[in-house]
Amino acid sequence: MNRRLAALLVPAVLAVAGCTATGQGSATTPTARAERPSPFADCATLTRPPATAGAATPSGAAAPAASGAVGAGGAGAMLPGLILSCFTGGTPVALRDVRGPAVVNVWASWCPPCRKELPAFQRLSERAAGRLQVIGVNSRDTRSAAQSIGEDYGIRFPMLFDQGEALQRELGRNALPLTLLVDAQGRVRHTDATGALDDARLAALVRQHLGVEVAA
Repeated sequence: MNRRLAALLVPAVLAVAGCTATGQGSATTPTARAERPSPFADCATLTRPPATAGAATPSGAAAPAASGAVGAGGAGAMLPGLILSCFTGGTPVALRDVRGPAVVNVWASWCPPCRKELPAFQRLSERAAGRLQVIGVNSRDTRSAAQSIGEDYGIRFPMLFDQGEALQRELGRNALPLTLLVDAQGRVRHTDATGALDDARLAALVRQHLGVEVAA
């Protein structure tokens, strides 16, 4: 009787051991490759004004009154009251808290003019460091595609992520690329949608609308 009972128990013990081994094997298989570190800078600096922001307002220029969203109020309106996630994670950024002067570039990886002008914005961020902020807003895109473009083009300035194109809707703008020039009070002085901008055109816009001199 005992021998018969033992014979019945052995297969059951082996079956249990096999399930456990399989489970352990699954737990020790290599995990998915960790996400690549973001090429973009952290967004923590966006709510702090540039070191010399006080000197960035064109002398003698009257500050236009704020009047709601840019699409409704035109030049001089405040940035829309949106909160966007930072590409690198961390606390989301309220656009109304962004401290200018700043140049905001709205772009997507699938947009050829956007890709063409991105290096010029990177150079602007380097040449005007401490005097204005360059901020990217990746719109209607995927994180993986935006990350690849950032790596390929050496883009290092802070990047916000707007997959649902909420900013474009608030601005009443559909075309990309789109560039906003924002003064130290958070007002949009100029909106540019003329196509890919180069170093000379960016320098001219920054000088004219933000009063910041940048070598082209």
